[in-house]
Amino acid sequence: MLERLVGLLKSRGETLATAESLTGGLVGAALTDVPGVSAVYRGGVIVYATDLKAKLAGVPDDLLAAVGPVHPDTAAALARGVRERLNATYGLATTGVAGPDPQAGVEAGTVYVAAAGPDAVEVRKLELSGDRAAIRRGSVQAVLELAAALVAEELD
Repeated sequence: MLERLVGLLKSRGETLATAESLTGGLVGAALTDVPGVSAVYRGGVIVYATDLKAKLAGVPDDLLAAVGPVHPDTAAALARGVRERLNATYGLATTGVAGPDPQAGVEAGTVYVAAAGPDAVEVRKLELSGDRAAIRRGSVQAVLELAAALVAEELD
């Protein structure tokens, strides 16, 4: 799946950037395992702290104040913001609670992944189970699948 995603982006001269919270760089690490990804991956920001979601990824402060860091609108804003700030065709984002404990009333395993492109932003809510590592792995897989679907969809 990753090789296909990178191949599609490369063939179209498009790029990708990432904004990661609970995954802490795992999405970027998965992408950079793919040979030739340097032609399409611009880079990423790890915005673990809520204030960095605004400062580095451009999530509006009023949105964070209204809905918090783990919300579909926050995920969408992260993806749009990193796309814009890193000058990429597509932006990917992860935000959620890896656990083991709930955070600000949000249960562990609640995750939002988002992909933003030139014509659309898509967000998926995940309700993952398992330990912290399993939740983070599931989040990485889900955001990369979402990216592959969005890039392929915009091909049509």
